[in-house]
Amino acid sequence: MSAELKSRRKGRQPEPSSSPKKAAKQEEPSKTASVPYRYGPLPRFNGQRLFSRGVIIVGVVIYVWYFSKDGKETSLAKQGSVYNGRGVHVDCDEEYLEEIKRYSGCVPKRCGRYVSDVIVTDYEATTLLWLAKRGMSFGGSSGGATIMDLHSGALSYKKNFINMYKSVKTNFITPTDLRVYKDVRQKIQSAIADSFGLDVNKLFLTHPTFFSRLTSEAPSHDHDEYWHVHVDKHTYESFHYTSLVYLNDFRVNFKGGRFVYLDNMKNPRANVTVEPRKGRVSIFTSGAENPHFVERVTEGERFAITISFTCDSSKQIRDPSLSIKGGKSEERRRFADN
Repeated sequence: MSAELKSRRKGRQPEPSSSPKKAAKQEEPSKTASVPYRYGPLPRFNGQRLFSRGVIIVGVVIYVWYFSKDGKETSLAKQGSVYNGRGVHVDCDEEYLEEIKRYSGCVPKRCGRYVSDVIVTDYEATTLLWLAKRGMSFGGSSGGATIMDLHSGALSYKKNFINMYKSVKTNFITPTDLRVYKDVRQKIQSAIADSFGLDVNKLFLTHPTFFSRLTSEAPSHDHDEYWHVHVDKHTYESFHYTSLVYLNDFRVNFKGGRFVYLDNMKNPRANVTVEPRKGRVSIFTSGAENPHFVERVTEGERFAITISFTCDSSKQIRDPSLSIKGGKSEERRRFADN
């Protein structure tokens, strides 16, 4: 009698078969068996799946934003922030440095770019803004860029310039306007000297120094195309240091119109932006170490003043005064002769 039959008669289960196939099946672990975690169980909480999806989405957004920027754009100054003083050093352009070395006391310790929101007061910025608006009401470019120069009298008018001291009969400039204008110029001159380690008495106001109003209007002349990359020293030979005073706010009064530095004119990779804020002052060395452009304004009106400085005393200009309207200042004669 077989062992299997004997087991059944005694009420016992038959012993497992010694077949290789069956043995292999027995040794195979259950598919539903849990595998212990190496460092203990993972934490779980309500909404974990939703949270995980959110993390993935945010990661994708950051990746797309970072790599879609042409040059990984960074910000030197945001409109919503207030800076006592903020800046970065850059290597001076060799040609700029070689030329400026001729002027003792006016050579920068290091080239760079800086911003400050504590040089010009809100009252001063408001006074200069209303001066710009009053003066430009007598002219205005037919394109997107209107210029007003208190020193020469130049004012954009359609596709050309007029001498507003000859064309405008109303005396729209007040003694208060000119006092504020001079005070702001002097404070910025001191800030440039402090920032770059200069003798303030070796720094001189130069031409052109002007108000600007930029809009989204289509250009009607080359002068209206303000968004091209350029170097101030290449455009204006007398420039050694450039400053800008913003008279209204990015995103509040206009869209677009940010000031953008490029690290390399031919192959820019790291743009650095300055967002205009009312009363904000931006200063920089005027050489090829600071190529830049202004973004095209897409909405509203952007007001600013460009105040330029030279180390060459033969290129200096005087502060405007009320006597300029009826007098024969050097700047007025120069404009009238051109």
